[in-house]
Amino acid sequence: MQFYNVKTRSKVDVPDDQIKKTKYVRKTAKGDQVRYAVRANVNGTNLTKFVGKDVYDKLTVPEE
Repeated sequence: MQFYNVKTRSKVDVPDDQIKKTKYVRKTAKGDQVRYAVRANVNGTNLTKFVGKDVYDKLTVPEE
């Protein structure tokens, strides 16, 4: 999967065995807001990529 590294301002390809998926849930006045993301750590830099629910559900990687 491809991530954007803000620190080096470049795109980075990360193998699927090094990524994990996670959900960010926060409470709002209208209810809970859920954001789906994929996380990786490359050379000591944490990378996060927000994805849609359909992409999140299709991924077969472990959940954080």
